[in-house]
Amino acid sequence: MAEREIRRDRRSDRLDTPGRRSRSLFPRVKVDSDTFGEFAEAFARFMGTATFLIGMTVFIIVWIVWNVVGPESLQFDPFPFIFLTLMLSLQASYAAPLILLAQNRQEARDRVAVERDREQAAQRGADMDYLAREIASLRMSVGELATRDYLRGELGNELRQILAETEGEEPRTDKPRTDRRRKKQRQSDPT
Repeated sequence: MAEREIRRDRRSDRLDTPGRRSRSLFPRVKVDSDTFGEFAEAFARFMGTATFLIGMTVFIIVWIVWNVVGPESLQFDPFPFIFLTLMLSLQASYAAPLILLAQNRQEARDRVAVERDREQAAQRGADMDYLAREIASLRMSVGELATRDYLRGELGNELRQILAETEGEEPRTDKPRTDRRRKKQRQSDPT
């Protein structure tokens, strides 16, 4: 019999066997953290409005006036206003954690936004580097291309050489025109 109890104890320690389920006297309440967080943010937003401040001010003034000026039989919180102090302390003790929860959620959203902005900035930087390299390679390849005027000049030289050889003259070679001469010729030549 003692062996059975030892085996049963060993089985309860293992994670692959289900344990006994203990029943509670109170029902379990599951609170969705997003729903509660949204409530906390709405509450914190409301507490930061002028409506809340004006409402609290009016409530406190009415409370104090009622307990100072009102008939003694209807006064429920005499001068030290201990009950009012208790109510304001309770309100502050509930408001502070809700405000902190709202701030933590906002901080988490800000952290995600900053990370996303950082990734986008890195991507933009990589894109700009790529485009700069592409533009540089295009400039280099365009610089190596033969222009129309250069080709005309070379073909003209070759044609003169061929004609000179056929006629027996010494061929005349022209130096290729420089870029400045080409630009001037383009500006002056309408075709």
